[in-house]
Order: sequence, then C-alpha cells, then structure tokens
Amino acid sequence: MRLKRAYSPKEVLNMKIPRYEFTGPWLASIGRPARNGVWIVWGASGNGKSSFVMQLAKYLCSFGKVIYDSLEESTGLSFQMSLKRHKMDEVRKRLVILDRESMEQLEERLKRRGSPGVVIIDSFQYSGLSYPEYKAFKERHPKKLFIFISHAEGMHPAGRTARKVEYDADVKIMVSCFKAWCKSRFMEHPGEPYVIWEEGASKALTEDKIQDDGMGE
Repeated sequence: MRLKRAYSPKEVLNMKIPRYEFTGPWLASIGRPARNGVWIVWGASGNGKSSFVMQLAKYLCSFGKVIYDSLEESTGLSFQMSLKRHKMDEVRKRLVILDRESMEQLEERLKRRGSPGVVIIDSFQYSGLSYPEYKAFKERHPKKLFIFISHAEGMHPAGRTARKVEYDADVKIMVSCFKAWCKSRFMEHPGEPYVIWEEGASKALTEDKIQDDGMGE
C-alpha cells in the first residue's frame, strides 16, 4: 500500500487554504471559513430557518455562484414567496435553483467544469443519503462547500444519520427564535448569534420572559 505524503508543521502552516473573508454579523457568527467542507443548518418549523438559509445563500452569492437544490419544497408557492421576500432576484446571475434534482443528477452537474463552489441541499432527509454515501459524496468533491438543511429533533438534527453529519460538519448552525446559533471550527471562541429577524427575535424573547414570570408566580 502506498502511503500518503506526510507534512511538517511548517509545511501545513505555509499552505494557502482558500477561505471566505466574511465581514459584519457573518464574521461575528461564523468567522472566516474555508471555501470547502460541510455545514449543517437545523431548526424547528416557524423559527426562521428558511429565512436564514435565504439570507445565507444571498450573502454567499457575493463571493461566487451558489446552487440551491430544493428537494423538499420544490419550486412551489412558499419557496417563491421566500425568494421574493428576500429579494433574491438581486443575485439572479449567481444563484442556480434546482427543482428536486436527485443526488445522482446533482453529482453529474458538479462534475462539469466551472460548476458552482457552494451547494445548498434542502433537506438532508430528502436527499436519502446514508452516512457512508454522504462521506463518499463529499470526498468526491473536496473543493466544494456543501450546506445541508435538516429537520430538527429537540436541540439536534433529526435522525441518526443527520446527527452523525452534525458531528462531522465544520460549521453547525441551530436556528431558534429567529436567531442562528453557530458553532464553527473557524472561531477561536463562541460566535455571536446571527439575528435573522429583529422583530421576531424580540417578540420571542418577550414571550419567553412572560412564560418564565408566570411560572414563577
């Protein structure tokens, strides 16, 4: 068996690894992440997950082309409304929307020269990937950034396989009460929560306080 090359610490430190130069709230939440790898985003319905994903997709479009594979919602009315609400027409030249394109078809697309560097897959559960298939898929495309959207089960992604992806991911983002709570390998300290919708986050905080005060009576 032929062994892979070994590196010295100096050689690794001198490697030029492509990264995103995030700024503002994205920098505060995620840091300056690598341009490849895996992220996972999860959250219960009605907490702002879809809005967060649209905002993230729009921001990533400022760095290059982005694929959004809408496996779950397709291109139905709710998806159309979300595109309109977040003014995604502003990035129409950089956002490629796929209507329930299977993972096999998506892979064929990614093999093409000049294919987008960022791929959002909504959702992991609808992708049908097993964990070994997921690992093989990402390893076949080491220069891509895959962002999987997941259903939630409590405080974690729903399902055994999605939980394994959570442990493997470089960036883990839980959406709750219109805030995105990020754990990133590209931060030396915990990041600040990203506020998806200020009014909704404030209302959720007020409701939680009222419930807590009521329980204390």
